[in-house]
Amino acid sequence: MPIAKLDPQWLERLCRVEFKVDEIVFPNPDVHQNEIPQDEEWCEVVVGDGRRRIRFHDYDEIYRIPGLYEELFYERLKCCSPSMIAHLLEEVLNDFDDNVQQLRVLDLGAGNGMVGDELYARHAQRIVGIDVLPEAREATYRDRPEVYDDYMVVDLTDLPRDDEKALRNVRFNCLTSVAALGFGDVPPKAFLRALTLIQNPSWVAFTIKDDFFRERETTGFSRLIRTLSREEILQIQAYRRFRHRLSITGTPLYYIAMVARKLEDIPPELLEANWQAED
Repeated sequence: MPIAKLDPQWLERLCRVEFKVDEIVFPNPDVHQNEIPQDEEWCEVVVGDGRRRIRFHDYDEIYRIPGLYEELFYERLKCCSPSMIAHLLEEVLNDFDDNVQQLRVLDLGAGNGMVGDELYARHAQRIVGIDVLPEAREATYRDRPEVYDDYMVVDLTDLPRDDEKALRNVRFNCLTSVAALGFGDVPPKAFLRALTLIQNPSWVAFTIKDDFFRERETTGFSRLIRTLSREEILQIQAYRRFRHRLSITGTPLYYIAMVARKLEDIPPELLEANWQAED
């Protein structure tokens, strides 16, 4: 199974982020003998004289502590999704005689800027981040202030008109979303709205947990991507299963990395459909 190798220069950039955690303690596997679901994983963090439990999906708490996200997911749990999607996108672009330097990227679920950092290092023309958490933007501007040309805290399922106009004026030709789809972080409707904000044709590069791409999954993303492909709105160019990271017990967590070409507008009926439920 492919495991993306972290670029040494990217590792060097990670090391520049200030780390203010004294200790990270994972659950004792002898006590928690069953695998903890990915969206319920947690650790205990010691900062100064304080010790507290933080659930991995409580991103706002993680972002507030400088360096915790990087140390937890990239150093301890060997996450490689930003590197994987950046390399895969670059491979596909080369096949089409295109290059990253021409991309105007909308980074959906941008978090604290890990994917933006990869694209910035490859000299993307413009990068705009979107996330629903103000803590994500604050962490990005604290640790990677040079990466994004703009970073907006907005909910794409309820996008203010002025924000939509500003985004459309950028004339994006690439959408990225890494480790944000599923688990309720970025719902299908938000992903669809993001697709409406990029031009035709445009590149779309994203990762999603492999369980969420099975025929009977319930998040709606499997049906959504298959529908977009069947209707020739998205033309899939690359599909790769890879090890996203390790779980807290050391079990590999596998994701799908996908690069597609958006060729057509999103029909209104798809935007209005209920993707959360199975037919």
